[in-house]
Amino acid sequence: TGVNVIVDETPDSVTLSCFDPERREVAAVALASLVADGRIHPQRIEIAYAEAVAGAAERTRAAGHDAAERAGVAGLHPDLVETLGRLRLRTSYGQNVLEHLVECAQIAAVMGAELGADVELARRAAFLHDVGKALTAELGGTHAQVGAELAERWGEPADVVNAIAAHHDEVPKATVEAVLVQAADALSAARPGARRGPRARRRQP
Repeated sequence: TGVNVIVDETPDSVTLSCFDPERREVAAVALASLVADGRIHPQRIEIAYAEAVAGAAERTRAAGHDAAERAGVAGLHPDLVETLGRLRLRTSYGQNVLEHLVECAQIAAVMGAELGADVELARRAAFLHDVGKALTAELGGTHAQVGAELAERWGEPADVVNAIAAHHDEVPKATVEAVLVQAADALSAARPGARRGPRARRRQP
């Protein structure tokens, strides 16, 4: 897997060390399978590794579907769901990006209801606003730009596309729901304990 397995003196603790989150997940799934099975030898390790690799796409899709369900967002293109699922392995200043999107959707929906805005539009746009982070390394450009292009390609409404593109003020906001997306993003990031590092400290009041 290209992952270091570190066993130290901490009771019941094994650390998997690697800069690639996808490799870490494969190693974790394979190791869990080996421990559960109890048979740990070279042939069984190779089988567990192959099974962990083969199941990666299904884990990605399942994570995307689960997040969409928790966010209350339906009718997403399957490719968009799978792309969202990739964010389960990505963090921003220690905050899991997919969990951040679910939280943003919930916050935006609550604010939208309080203000009499389009709740479902706010919820949907907030849930999708960071989807571009899954592909910025492959496609180039900012995550807001990439996310807006992906949303447009996979049939999302123009107001959702604008809210994604505008959440870092790269383009003007076209709706009040786009403002709510930006506010929900800031609130989720600034929640005490959500993030760590200099940026997290600056965002907190």
